[in-house]
Amino acid sequence: MRKGIHPAYGPVVFRDRAAGHAFLTRSTMTSDKTVEWEDGTTYPVVDVEISNVSHPFYTGTARVLDTAGRVERFERRFGKRGGA
Repeated sequence: MRKGIHPAYGPVVFRDRAAGHAFLTRSTMTSDKTVEWEDGTTYPVVDVEISNVSHPFYTGTARVLDTAGRVERFERRFGKRGGA
């Protein structure tokens, strides 16, 4: 890689404020806020609104939308296309 054109890549704590969950990973994101991690080291912290802990898809609380009638409703409204 060329020197001087890439952002710094280092450890960052991402904190899900809704679920109270945090995880340490590596990223190019930075922050002025810091947090002391479990190992006693201080890392920059980035607050996120949603993560895998609070996302409905991963928690199993996702709603399944009924899409069965959408195509039929479209065809009734606009008619079927002629087969080619």
